Amino acid sequence: MSSQDPDDGGSIKQTHMKYEIRENPGLVPLILYGLQHYFSIIGSLILVPLVLVPLIGGSDNDTSRVVSTTLLVSGITTLIHLCFGSRLPLIQGPSFVYLAPALVIANSPEFSNVPGNRFKHTMKELQGAVIISSLFQIIAGYSGLMSFLLRYVFINPVIVSPTVAAVGLAFFTYGFTTVGSCVEIGIPQIIVVIIFALHLRKISIFGHRIFQIYAVPLGLATTWAYAFLLTETGAYNYKGCKMDMANPSAACQRHIHTMRSCRTDASHALRDAAWVRFPYPFQWGTPTFSLRTGAVMIAASIIASVDSVGSYHATSLLVASRAPTPGLVSRAIGLEGITSALAGLWGIGTGATTLTENVHTIAVTRMGSRHAVTFGAFVLIALSFIGKVGAFLASIPQVMVAALLCIMWAMLTAWGLSYLRYTETGSSRNVLIVGLSLFLSLSVPAYFQQYNAGSNSVQFFLAPYSVATHGPIQTKSGTVNFIFNSLLSMHMVIAFVVAFFLDNTVPGSKQERGIYVWSRPRSAKNEPAFQRDYGLPFGLWKFFAWVKWVGV
Repeated sequence: MSSQDPDDGGSIKQTHMKYEIRENPGLVPLILYGLQHYFSIIGSLILVPLVLVPLIGGSDNDTSRVVSTTLLVSGITTLIHLCFGSRLPLIQGPSFVYLAPALVIANSPEFSNVPGNRFKHTMKELQGAVIISSLFQIIAGYSGLMSFLLRYVFINPVIVSPTVAAVGLAFFTYGFTTVGSCVEIGIPQIIVVIIFALHLRKISIFGHRIFQIYAVPLGLATTWAYAFLLTETGAYNYKGCKMDMANPSAACQRHIHTMRSCRTDASHALRDAAWVRFPYPFQWGTPTFSLRTGAVMIAASIIASVDSVGSYHATSLLVASRAPTPGLVSRAIGLEGITSALAGLWGIGTGATTLTENVHTIAVTRMGSRHAVTFGAFVLIALSFIGKVGAFLASIPQVMVAALLCIMWAMLTAWGLSYLRYTETGSSRNVLIVGLSLFLSLSVPAYFQQYNAGSNSVQFFLAPYSVATHGPIQTKSGTVNFIFNSLLSMHMVIAFVVAFFLDNTVPGSKQERGIYVWSRPRSAKNEPAFQRDYGLPFGLWKFFAWVKWVGV
């Protein structure tokens, strides 16, 4: 294990990290590594709002404002998590887990056909749903429920693996469907990122694997420059056709679609944005609360919690002296509930939880210091107040966003499957559980999709999220119909339910199931190193030692 390549992040011990969790690398390395950490996962931070806001009726200006708000919320919640959560160097942000429930809510008839400002109306509903779902995580964490589930082995890699993989597979209808609207830009975007991430990953410049670490931002910059040249040389100029035409002819309609998909100046976000802007809570209005949308979003918070458990374990193997205790994980999940509530108050459309992609970044960069992540969080907060920064990021053409998401969702799927390395992968028990979970996670939602009565008016890639009110489950209660049709049409929910049921009913040894090994609370209390790694700051852990969810 000590001589393995850094690409295999799950097998590297913390002795191979450049800086471990409590180490301070010094001022200059702190700045460089802090910026590197966030820059390398910039796609995970901004791609969710870039997809969600246009689909719920938001304008270019709305997109830029949500991106700025996302940067602020991510910075604030990361700082809170570093101090009072798991204390591992993990970034909090808009998780892909929340995207499917948000699309289900947004595409229900109540919100897809709303008169007036559809964006604000839908965003307020999403805010209320996220706040309701955050209460589940707060209760599960601070009541010790999560600690109980971990102690009695109800959650392990056999469950986490297909659940996380299903999150990435869920959006296959969006990926190349959108890339195909401008293949001369979308396909090169995918190819360039693949070349950087795979073919050039071993190339080091000044001791840093630049292409592997920055594959997404470098690929984005390269393709964006190429698309800019096509736009400026007139490749998408059509005589008599303009993007803002009120009543275009039949001939122009096809050209306008191409222009909006391919031109780099299609978005007016950068031109219209103010230089200084302060995102604030309730900026879209007072959140609205309803049982049915809240119940759908609670499912996302459950999946996000399962995802975070896997991230905590993988990260602790990389950067910490000991694995956290079940109580500490419970504390971190409770804190993620608070961070998601903050995301609901500010209004980013999703909750704010641990970004799974962050674990890969730590493994590749070998930077495990939470001081570097803390510095980067302050930078995010500062950038959120510069309106032009959010507008610049919001002006990324949609076809390039879709191309990047093809890579990001593929990596998320692969990362989920990689959790199986903690189990006996050759076990027929595990193979059948994981395989059946993934197959049914694709097949069951497809069954619900055939009941989509509004398929003629819904874009193809949104069809899986448009069955909330007219699915096969029809009772006298519209709320019950909405909840169960929505939940059973989501890939990640099916994968989690099947894997959870089978893994906890089919006999299997701890080694076969890959049970996560957590530190014992009693022994952890006697280890100064454990206290320094995970204990609450400012000596607060001494006053809460009697509370089980503190974890020490």
